Amino acid sequence: MTLNLAGRRVLLAYGIFGELTARLHSIGFDYMHSLQAWLQSQLADAHLVRLDTLAPVVANGARFADVIAASPEPALVIGYSKGGVEALTALGDARSRAKCLGFIALQAPFLGSPVADAVLRPGPLSAASMALVRGLGIGSGEGLRDLTRRARRRWMTRHAADIAEVLERVPTVCVATHLTPQNARGRARLYLPAANWMERRGYGPNDGLVPVSSALLPGAGHLIAEGCHIESISAGGGRDPIALLSRAIEMLTTSAPRLPAKGKAS
Repeated sequence: MTLNLAGRRVLLAYGIFGELTARLHSIGFDYMHSLQAWLQSQLADAHLVRLDTLAPVVANGARFADVIAASPEPALVIGYSKGGVEALTALGDARSRAKCLGFIALQAPFLGSPVADAVLRPGPLSAASMALVRGLGIGSGEGLRDLTRRARRRWMTRHAADIAEVLERVPTVCVATHLTPQNARGRARLYLPAANWMERRGYGPNDGLVPVSSALLPGAGHLIAEGCHIESISAGGGRDPIALLSRAIEMLTTSAPRLPAKGKAS
C-alpha cells in the first residue's frame, strides 16, 4: 500500500549548490524537477523550502524547522544531500516533529563526506573552492565545512538524544546509492574517479560523494540502490528518481503504521 499523496503537504530541500544547479533546467538538466512534477501529478501540495544551501547546517536547520512547524497540517519532508542533513537538524525541534508526517533522506551525508574533507584540506584545492564560492556570491563556505566527517560526527554525537527522538516519533527512510563501473550510466561516469578514490581509501561503497554508511541512520528504513550522487534527484541516463522516491514512500507506509490518515495529526 502506497501513501495517498492527494492533498498532502510535501516539503523538499535541495542539496549544496542546488539553487544554482536548478537553473540549468532551461537547458534540460533535471534537479528535482521530475520529482516535483510527479508529486504534483499525485495531487500533493509540494513546496520547495528556500534555503541558502551554502549556509551553515544549523542556520538552515532552524529555518527549516520554522517552515515545518508553520505547516497547516503534518508534512512529508524530503531532503536531498545537505538538505537531508538540514532536515534532520530541523526535526530535532519538537515543534517541527509534531508537524512531520514522515522524513525521507535522499543520499544525505549524516556522517560527512570524504570529498568535503579533501576539498577543504589546506592547500590549492581548498583555496580555489573558497574563491569560487566567494566569486559566485553564494555565502562564506561554512556550509561546506559542516559536511566534513569530523564536523558531522561531532554534531551527531552531541545530538544523539535528539536524533533518537526523531527516529522514535517520525517514520524515516534513508536512501543511499552505490556507484560501480558496472552500473555507471551517462553523467554518472563523472563520479567514478571520486567513487574509486573513496573505495581505495577504505570508505566502502559510495555514490561518488557520500559513503553508503554515512547516508543510513540506524533505526530508520534503509533503501540502497545502484548509481551516483544524482541518482535520486535527476532523471536521464537510465536514472529513475521517481521510482526511488515511490519505493521510499511505500516503505514509510508499510513499515510505519503510525502514519495518520489525511487531515489527522500524529
